[in-house]
Amino acid sequence: MGAVDSRLVLKYFIFRIPRQPLLDSASPKPELRAEFMAEAEAADQPASQVVRELMREYVQRQCQAREYDEFLHQKVESARKSVRAERGRSNAEIEVEFTNLPLSVPVPQTRREGCLDAGSGTGSR
Repeated sequence: MGAVDSRLVLKYFIFRIPRQPLLDSASPKPELRAEFMAEAEAADQPASQVVRELMREYVQRQCQAREYDEFLHQKVESARKSVRAERGRSNAEIEVEFTNLPLSVPVPQTRREGCLDAGSGTGSR
């Protein structure tokens, strides 16, 4: 069997599958849907608005997780390069340095380009 051209497969699915709104194809269990609708009503918000907020939060969390993974990967690569170049420090040196640090260190709050603002639903691009 020969290789399948992915463009042909995509074209087939685009023209053959009836278009449905994203959330119409997701069918939660009736009990969960009823609880969700009741909570949205209790909060005096339309269900569609709550779904949009949940989607924004999900996208934000995923973006932050990817950024953290990228940050961690860069730190590991930097450390590996340092070890290969024999620029590393001994555990004793690091222990002395950390013993002399203050107990609480402020963490800067920075946001990278591309993530959604949690409340606005717009990217920072």
